Amino acid sequence: MEFNDKQIAIINTAEKLFALNGFDGTSVRDIAHEAGVNIAMISYYFGSKEKLMEAVFEQRTNIIRIKVENLLQNEKMTHIEKMYVLIDDYVDKFIHQQEFHKIMMREQLIEKDTPIVALIFELKKKNMASIKKLVMDGQKSGEFRKHIDIVLMMNTLVGTVSNMITSQRFYKECSNLENMSDPEFQKHLRKKLSAHLKHIFKAILTNEA
Repeated sequence: MEFNDKQIAIINTAEKLFALNGFDGTSVRDIAHEAGVNIAMISYYFGSKEKLMEAVFEQRTNIIRIKVENLLQNEKMTHIEKMYVLIDDYVDKFIHQQEFHKIMMREQLIEKDTPIVALIFELKKKNMASIKKLVMDGQKSGEFRKHIDIVLMMNTLVGTVSNMITSQRFYKECSNLENMSDPEFQKHLRKKLSAHLKHIFKAILTNEA
C-alpha cells in the first residue's frame, strides 16, 4: 500500500508515541494532538488504532521484505554474500528505526495475546520463511553446511543487535568513546556490529568454521 504525505506524518507520530507510552498507553486523541490533525482524519485514513499500528508495521517492514525477495532472485551473488547483505540491512534497520523496535520489544514483553502480538508473530514468520529459503538454497549448492538451527541463528542476529541498541550508552563508555559525536558513534556501532555478526554467521553457516 502506498501512503501519502499526511498518512506518513501520522504513522511517524504514532510510532513515536507507541514507542514512548506503549500501544495501550497511547490514545488516538494523543496521536491526533501530536500530529496536528483531527481525530476524524485518523479515522478516515486508518479506521482504528489497531489499523494504524498495522500501517506502522507495513511502512517499516515493506522495504526489507522487498530487499530479501530481490536477494533470493539474485543469481550473481554467492549465498554467503546474500546473507552479509541481509545482516547489513538488519543492522541499518535497527539503528535507523529504533523507535519501531522499542514497540516490537515492549509489546512482546507484555506476554499476552493481543492483535499487535499476533501481527509481530506473522511478521516474524514471513521473515523466517525468506531466511529459510536462502539457507536451504545455500545448502543445496553445498555452500552452507547441513543441520543449521535457523531460528536460533536469527535470534542471535536480532538479539545481538537489539541488545547493543538498548545498551549502546554502556558500550560507548566501556569502549572509551564518550567524546565521539552521536553520528560518528552510530557509524562506528554499525561497522562493529556488521563485522561481528558476519564473523558469527560465517562460522554458523559454512564448512569453513
